[in-house]
Amino acid sequence: MYIQGRTVAKTIAPMIGKTLLDHALQEEIDMGFSCARGTCARCRCWIKEGSAQLAPPTDAEWDRLEDQEIAEGYRLGCQAVVITTGQPMHIVHKPYF
Repeated sequence: MYIQGRTVAKTIAPMIGKTLLDHALQEEIDMGFSCARGTCARCRCWIKEGSAQLAPPTDAEWDRLEDQEIAEGYRLGCQAVVITTGQPMHIVHKPYF
């Protein structure tokens, strides 16, 4: 899994059951967040590659993100959980502000 934060980008091993934000925090990748509940959207990210390896969007994501954003591959890092590994993943932190 390759995660691009605000100033740091790293290739890391994905862990099943962990959110993208969990991965970023563990690896000291600067993916901003305020709440970790899916309400602030500061951890909004774009799944450039590997979205099939994530659990479907949560209710919090459907509430916070626009349908079009989800269709384009945007997720909330605090909500997007890795459910399988084996294929490349490329995650780009893309907050609104």
